[in-house]
Amino acid sequence: MNTESPRTVAYIFPIFNEAGNIDLLHRTVSEVVAERSDRYRFSFVYVNDGSGDDSGDRLRGLAEADERVTVVELSRNFGHQMAVTAGLDLVDADAVIIMDSDMQDPPRVSLELLDQWAQGWDVVYAQRRSRQDSLFKRGTARAFYWVLRKLASIDIPENTGDFRLIDRKVVDELRKFRERDRFLRGLVSYVGFRQTAVLFDRDKRNAGVTGYPLRKMMRFAADGILGFSVTPLRLISRLGYFISFLSFLGIVYAATVRLFFSEAAVPGWAFITIGMFFLGGIQIIMLGVLGSYIGRTYAQTQGRPLYTVASVRTGTQVRSAV
Repeated sequence: MNTESPRTVAYIFPIFNEAGNIDLLHRTVSEVVAERSDRYRFSFVYVNDGSGDDSGDRLRGLAEADERVTVVELSRNFGHQMAVTAGLDLVDADAVIIMDSDMQDPPRVSLELLDQWAQGWDVVYAQRRSRQDSLFKRGTARAFYWVLRKLASIDIPENTGDFRLIDRKVVDELRKFRERDRFLRGLVSYVGFRQTAVLFDRDKRNAGVTGYPLRKMMRFAADGILGFSVTPLRLISRLGYFISFLSFLGIVYAATVRLFFSEAAVPGWAFITIGMFFLGGIQIIMLGVLGSYIGRTYAQTQGRPLYTVASVRTGTQVRSAV
């Protein structure tokens, strides 16, 4: 008779204005994990990231109806990556599965992640085989991963999000990383361990609107590039060398024309003006890149908490943050 206690698996769901998805999400995930309830003991951590709709009320209802549910209420909106971080800091399980709450990550795929984990993999990431997004979003995502692959100092798999299973020892390592501008999929790649992929077809969003409009997508892309690469800083010096070389060629050309072909020399005020504006623009871009790195360093040295928890609810028990 096998008396060994089942291994524990916790799902983490970051929630921001997902009232239209919460009930369907929990019902679907509960039905899916029931197929593995003989092998694993499941729990569900919902992190309410300062939602402005009635997501909080729906989550409190889930906690009262299902003792496996824990609801973490952040004091305000800290962003998707911070919400996931709050869940990782709180959870106590042998493995963690991170999923978005908009139903684009099919809950049934999480069973495939579990199967790979059972075979000894420490990180199992869901890799998109296809995605039902707009042409613009697919194109920008492809461009982002191409740039990241060229610049980043680590290998971040293409077409992956935060949908993945992470073993407890990997979670313990991730808790040591407290940088503010977080790019979790990059951190997971950085810590290493044995990692493998599970291919899946991403669904459409069930309800609501995306939490990543273009502005946030651009900032998230910057976090990924600046957080794992100093190549932009190196490119500044290389660009400076290139412009200096062009300037040297211009000096040689101007001196040659002046000394040997003076009758063909034409005043170049327009060229000089364009050149000045061009170099001024290059200098401003360089200052912007430097400022991005300096700003990240400044924010990190402040040592502020990554997020603030207002309360943690499990069932009818509520623990307020102290």
